[in-house]
Amino acid sequence: MKKKLLFICVGNSCRSQMAEAIARDMGYEVESAGTKPAEMVHPNTIKVLKMKNIDVDDLKPKHIDSIEITEKMTVISMGCGVECPNIKIDKDLGLEDPEKMEDYIETAEEIENFLKGL
Repeated sequence: MKKKLLFICVGNSCRSQMAEAIARDMGYEVESAGTKPAEMVHPNTIKVLKMKNIDVDDLKPKHIDSIEITEKMTVISMGCGVECPNIKIDKDLGLEDPEKMEDYIETAEEIENFLKGL
């Protein structure tokens, strides 16, 4: 059985949202959240996911406090220096915040490669 994944970052609008959608598409039970969530998912994140035919309908930034974190979760930081002193981070992906569209595409590929290796 696959562990439930939780992707966290600061804004929960780009990388962690992308990771949540890609992981869900790959069959994982997954959530994402941020310490200071943005108001909306970044439009380029939506574009990249749609290019990959991944459902984006339920994506919205969420605060980390809204997630029930359990020992059965693998908690993954996206690499944005997110500080969650009360949460044990199992893996830090070390992904840079994407700027240009090509960065968003590359970020999606890096996330897919990481998930395939789990």
